[in-house]
Amino acid sequence: MIVHIVLFKLKEATAENVEAARQRLLSMDGKVELLRHLEVGVDLIRSERSADIALYTKFDSLEDLQAYQVHPYHANEVAAYMRSVCSSVVAADYEL
Repeated sequence: MIVHIVLFKLKEATAENVEAARQRLLSMDGKVELLRHLEVGVDLIRSERSADIALYTKFDSLEDLQAYQVHPYHANEVAAYMRSVCSSVVAADYEL
């Protein structure tokens, strides 16, 4: 199993923008069949070093993670939107 974690810092972290981004990420559920687990969390601490949103996903294999990256819904709808509203994005991928 492969874990893919992404941390997003929004350009404007208003409550409305955070919720819109959270909903966009959650919208992958049922649309991206390669996802084995999808979890989206909103930061509670809100410190200067905090990310605003965390995405935690799991895939059966590295090949599935790579296919997810170019999946039309993820690439064209979700990732494109997140790039447009974020000032920074960092990711980590590891095997369980």
